[in-house]
Amino acid sequence: MFTGIVTETGQVQEIQSGDAAIRLEVQAATATEQMHVGDSIAVNGCCLTAVEFSDGISGHGRTIHLDLLQETWKVTNLHQVRSGSKVNLERPLCFNGSLDGHFVTGHIDGCGRVTQWEKQGSDWLLEVEPPEQLMPYLIHKGSVALDGISLTVARVLETRFQVWIIPHTYQVTNLHTRRVGDLINIETDLLGKYVARFAKAQFPSPS
Repeated sequence: MFTGIVTETGQVQEIQSGDAAIRLEVQAATATEQMHVGDSIAVNGCCLTAVEFSDGISGHGRTIHLDLLQETWKVTNLHQVRSGSKVNLERPLCFNGSLDGHFVTGHIDGCGRVTQWEKQGSDWLLEVEPPEQLMPYLIHKGSVALDGISLTVARVLETRFQVWIIPHTYQVTNLHTRRVGDLINIETDLLGKYVARFAKAQFPSPS
């Protein structure tokens, strides 16, 4: 379980393709401190498991090695990263930690496409067109995780939605590398999914 508060941006070092899995290597300065093999970490909002560690380039930080299933590779925007790409990293929520964002599972619902990304005043407006089936879970002032970042939906349009990005979020996440047309990972609000599921459920009539 995560909160959508990004720890830092790591840099992709290498991507190795295999028959069954993809090996992703990411260098981080602080996010991998006190991590061990088998621990989880969210990469662009996608929950992955550490399978190996090595020293970072030039002795800076550590490089974390992560295995991705082909399915994960296909349904997230991780298939678009290259050596040198910036990715958002977050360690799991600790029971004694603070919940500054919202509950994020690290299970990506789908990829949306950036349709508008521009500075307005001191902030930034990000507009995303999600897969059609995700639109019912996006509500005004509801929560959404984009590339693992906890954000608030500012406006819902017919086939798109908008969020506002403050300068701090723009600077400390990989959003400053995004362009119109890019794919972005979307995880809709967990509570909204359960409410929708219960609303559709057919409960037996009392006897």
